[in-house]
Amino acid sequence: MGRRGAHNDGFPDPSPFMPAPTDTGDFSRRAYALLTSDDEGRLCRDIPDAACAEQPGNFVRHVLSLAASKTADGLADTKLVLAWLLGALGAPGWMLGLIVPIREAGSLLPQLAIAAAIRARPRRKFVWALGATLQGAALLGMAAAATWLAPEDAAIAILGLLALGALARGACSVSYKDVLGKTIAKSTRGTATGTAGSTAALLVLGFGVALASGVIPRQTGPICAVLAAAGLLMIAASALFLSLEEVAGATEGGASSLRRVREQWQQLRSDRQLQRFIATRALLTATALSPPFLLAATADRGASATGTLGPFVMASALATILSAYVWGRLADRSSRQVLIRAAGIGALALGTGGALALTGDALSDPLLSSCLLFVLVVAHQGVRLGRSTHVTDMADSERRANYTALSNSAIGLVLVAGSGFGMLADAFGHGVLLLVFGAMCVAGIGLARGLEEVQNPARDMPRQPA
Repeated sequence: MGRRGAHNDGFPDPSPFMPAPTDTGDFSRRAYALLTSDDEGRLCRDIPDAACAEQPGNFVRHVLSLAASKTADGLADTKLVLAWLLGALGAPGWMLGLIVPIREAGSLLPQLAIAAAIRARPRRKFVWALGATLQGAALLGMAAAATWLAPEDAAIAILGLLALGALARGACSVSYKDVLGKTIAKSTRGTATGTAGSTAALLVLGFGVALASGVIPRQTGPICAVLAAAGLLMIAASALFLSLEEVAGATEGGASSLRRVREQWQQLRSDRQLQRFIATRALLTATALSPPFLLAATADRGASATGTLGPFVMASALATILSAYVWGRLADRSSRQVLIRAAGIGALALGTGGALALTGDALSDPLLSSCLLFVLVVAHQGVRLGRSTHVTDMADSERRANYTALSNSAIGLVLVAGSGFGMLADAFGHGVLLLVFGAMCVAGIGLARGLEEVQNPARDMPRQPA
């Protein structure tokens, strides 16, 4: 016998003693239906029964909080905004060379050690919210340091705050996939993250247009104001995330220790699918590492670096806007196929770019080089959404946080080793390096073909809303 007063759509009627549903609730349901267009038989796959009725509201909260945090990331982009700010402060070259390793490896490498501690909390949304708040505070601190400290002291403070933000970002990464797996069903997880990514990219594109047109002057004061705005957005994302309706999860094995780390690595040694996934993801880091070298190859062929940077920023933002939602929807059907297709697109862009860099001056055309970057960023978005959805869906609630931490920690080591690609470019040229990146994508296709179809309905039993 169904729940008293339940609609056919699975959502309960309001009690006659309670007010009618709020406009916010109605909006969440309409937005959820519009963005997912999901089949009822898949509505509550792989999430607790108690979370099923809350899914429309949780879906919208995920999209809004993730869009806010991603927009903040774009406004404070490490490779562009922070690099420019350190340069404006007169920071030496060795400081400029540290910002990307601090940001990426600093957020990935500690995850294996902190995953068990995060698991000790039955509701992990608080971990993500704390991490987002710390990231926001770090960005506010950077803006204050650049405004009020002496240039050398400000540069050192920015690097220190970047390290703090990177550690907080690592905690967010581990906890987010676990919360996502408990609050959003398999059939709509990629859609949620893809929608947030496209929304954020649109806002960052507006920021880029404002910079290019001079609405936002390229001066220290306005850029510090942008960093402060990014910090406030991060704190707003934290508040939104706290409003999620998250059921308590398992906490067994939550003690953080070296013994627990060793156990997790033993889990990696015994899980062939996880090994293959990490190896695939490692090869496909080529789509993340290659854009700066494509820009350098363009400059090698006589194009103005300053003149090319603007079109590259625009191409990157447009590629994210146009592809993130589509990749997310496809990942909900088959994250394995998304990884294969994204790797193929990346191989095509990098192989073409490498060949052009070695054989002529075609890359000196900003339009052509920007088109190649557009295709490459489309591939990178597919890799990001495909691997994020895959690692979330391949693990059950007992192993999801550990899988995420193992994967991210391994990739952190790969990215540290990836600093050697710069020496390869110095020795053999940017064209050769682009071809190497293209070969990595081709190898990634072969490994991805051996991954399981983790979205296969036979892996779990679908449930109707209560």
